[in-house]
Parts: sequence; structure tokens; C-alpha cells
Amino acid sequence: MLDGVRRDGRAGIDASLVKRLVGAQFPQWRHLPVTPVEVDGWDNRTYHLGDDMSVRLPTHESYEPAVDKEHRWLSVLAPELPVPIPVPLAKGVPDEGYPFEWSIRPWLDGETASYERIDDLSAFAVSVAEFIRALQRIDASSGPQAGAHSFYRGASLVHYDDETRRSLDVLDGMVDTDRASAVWETALDATWHGDPVWFHGDIAHGNLLVKDGALAAVIDFGTAGVGDPACDLVIAWTLFYGASRQAFRYAVDQDEATWARARGWALWKALLTLAENVSTDNELASRNHRVIDEILADHDRTG
Repeated sequence: MLDGVRRDGRAGIDASLVKRLVGAQFPQWRHLPVTPVEVDGWDNRTYHLGDDMSVRLPTHESYEPAVDKEHRWLSVLAPELPVPIPVPLAKGVPDEGYPFEWSIRPWLDGETASYERIDDLSAFAVSVAEFIRALQRIDASSGPQAGAHSFYRGASLVHYDDETRRSLDVLDGMVDTDRASAVWETALDATWHGDPVWFHGDIAHGNLLVKDGALAAVIDFGTAGVGDPACDLVIAWTLFYGASRQAFRYAVDQDEATWARARGWALWKALLTLAENVSTDNELASRNHRVIDEILADHDRTG
């Protein structure tokens, strides 16, 4: 793992800049230390602010819409959900040469989900499913419709059709492209006809926090919105397997068409990641190759 000094400065953001931003806009917190977090995402830089808060700053203009969206909606969602989410405490504005809005949030206890940290994977799968179901029950009538702000999570898979087919061309001979194409076509045909519901958009191990072996919090709602919930099922193949996948499938209670679209979402991302890393990152390529194999096998059983 990179140490704090080496992590600091990515995307032109460092602790000194964050300290100046906080001091200028939120002087009540200017005395608090600012330090990089141990595990950081790509879309945003995150820093500890004292012991109980964090500062989150987009790394690119395409990620900035999430700041206002999360500031508006997470306080609405939080009371209806079974575990904590990072409800923003304050929203900052561009300053000190930094061009985007940014936010201050409470620090949520927990460590990134991993097999080593989860006591019972099937029970954990049920907890994640219960979170998704609780999110879907929240009134979505005035929520942000899926689109560019959610990177088209919750919208039609057609948006990623060209990208998926290019990835299949690149991977011809490395994966079973005939079976993969069948999964993709089935997903495209399984059109969403339901009423829009809330979705998180990136239910992945990196956005699930674990404490004492159980789900403790869900973070990073940057791709959240209202629309088709199929994108929230991708974790069935990226983290769960065997009994835990079955437990998740039963508890999340979605129809077969939604599962078909979910396989499409999972396949798109795995194909794209494999195509981009097949000759440069063996570990990442191997992990996504396994996900593709799991998706194809699941489609063969249920498609």
C-alpha cells in the first residue's frame, strides 16, 4: 500500500490544498489536521479531517455533479436505510485554484469489504440485499433520473453497446465471444418496464464497509439516481459465489429480466476492464476473466 506522502498530490490535490480550502470556507474546522486516507477511490480524493470527518474532492469535472446530488439527496435517503451512509455536513465551492465543488462528510467506521473481513459471506450477502431493497422502497418520484450524472447506471444498456462490442472484438480468442454476445443480446432485449426506483449504481466491495465481520456502512453514492435497479446486482458475480450468491439472489428478490440486465452490466464492465488490462495487469485481468466465466455459466443455467 502506498504511504500517505506518496498518495498525496494525485490529480493535483494534496493535503495543503485541502487545508487551505477548509480554512477559507469553514473556519470552524481550520484547526483540524488533514491527512490522506489509506484506501482512496479514483473518481474523488478523500482526506481525513480530524478524527470524525472527511473531505471529498472530485478529480475531474465529470464527477462534480455528484457533489450537489449527494448534498441534496443523502439526507433524504439516510433515515430509510438499515446502515449508515455518508450524509454531507457541508458543501464547498471552487477556490484556491481548485475548480470544482467539494464536500465535508462524517467519517464512517469500518474497513473495505473483503473475504478476510467478512465473518459469514451468505449473511453479508443478505445484508447487502436488504440495503438494496430498502433503497428501492424510498419514494423515487422526484429523484434524479438516470443519465450522465450516474454514468448511465439505471438507464438502458444500449448506451454501452458500442463499447461492449469493441471489447468483444479485442478479446476474440481470449474469451468465449459467442456466449458473451448471447449474454449481451439477452440483456439488451430484457427491457426495463417498471416504475423507476432508487439505485446506488456502484454496489461493489470498495463501497461496502465492514465492522466486526458484518456490513457497517455503504459509501460513494456518486452514481446514484432513480431508474432501473439492475446495475445494483452486479456484486452477485464480483464478490458473491455459491451459497452466498444464492442467498443474495433470494433476498434481493428481482425478476428474471432484471437479472438478465444485471448480467449485461457485469459483463460490460468485466469485458472493458479485461480488454484494457489483458497485457498490462495480470491480476486484474485474471479477476475479470473469472467474473466473465461466472456470468457466462450463470446465463447458461438460467438464460
